[in-house]
Amino acid sequence: MDTLLITGGAGFIGSNLVRRVLATSEARVLVVDKLTYAGRRENLEDVLGDARLELVVADICDRQAMSALFRDRRPRGILNLAAETHVDRSIDGPRAFVETNTLGTFELLEAARGWLATTDDAARQAFRFLHVSTDEVFGSLGADGLFREDTPYDPSSPYSASKAAADHLVRAYHRTYGMHTLVTNCSNNYGAYQFPEKLIPLTILNAVEGRDLPIYGDGSNVRDWIYVDDHCRGLLEVFDNGAPGETYNLGASCERSNLETVETLCDVLDEVLPARDNGALAARGASSYRDLMTFVDDRPGHDLRYAVDASKARDALGFEPATDFETGLRRTVEWYVANREWCESAQATGYRRPRLGLATS
Repeated sequence: MDTLLITGGAGFIGSNLVRRVLATSEARVLVVDKLTYAGRRENLEDVLGDARLELVVADICDRQAMSALFRDRRPRGILNLAAETHVDRSIDGPRAFVETNTLGTFELLEAARGWLATTDDAARQAFRFLHVSTDEVFGSLGADGLFREDTPYDPSSPYSASKAAADHLVRAYHRTYGMHTLVTNCSNNYGAYQFPEKLIPLTILNAVEGRDLPIYGDGSNVRDWIYVDDHCRGLLEVFDNGAPGETYNLGASCERSNLETVETLCDVLDEVLPARDNGALAARGASSYRDLMTFVDDRPGHDLRYAVDASKARDALGFEPATDFETGLRRTVEWYVANREWCESAQATGYRRPRLGLATS
């Protein structure tokens, strides 16, 4: 039985990926997660009883621990999702992003390289190192165009710069050492288990509590959205069938301005949890969730637009997203409204959704 090593498997995308692997294959899943504020044991609570799942609490920057895992578990491959991901936090404190995203990826590559040197040729040929990255490494688009796999990198934030550096390392290990590496650059994800610092869960929880719904600048910044379950399907397509050394963009061709996204969320909330049934809105004198929308100072270095060309993954691997934005958004709203206990637990360390990322010097 194959063992797949999934780093960051207790995080948002990682936990959804773990569920998909367990549901669609017979593989064992070894989750390595540091269990930071966004990587939480509770994100895997419904599958921790599966005998094929093992959770190891460890830091990917710990070379000795990572080398021991490769040596003892002998995984068929690794899907690296361990990362600090929130741009606003990277503005306030970039060190953690460089350490986890860049140095952590380096340590994983070295641990994998050291283990592969002890294996036979068949194991080396079967091994895959899939590094999960972001479209933010490409910088900002204007009104037209799409990010392609060969678009030059031009990161704007400490977060995207740390991911860009990791991408380059992963490619270098293929070219220098012949390791079978793969890189995916994905557009913005949304869905269940996302920590409420990101736009969609932040907006949902603020709305339910009758709090202001902050929109950066004039709300014209555009993001390309993909439902997390679709992204996870794409990752497994790349892992199983992608060509070693290649990069694949994963996206759903779903561009929305931040203002449009918040407005759509408000409209879905008006149906899922009508304003008349929400005392928090009545206390604000609001008749609709849209009444809570407010514009705030923009983020420093805020990229104008992201949009990816995912035709390579479609043509080479047959990957097609299955969830349209409105359907995925409704599922997401319904999940957060129905799982308030999870939401409170996620914020139990004292996080109350403050504005981050305003540091300018």
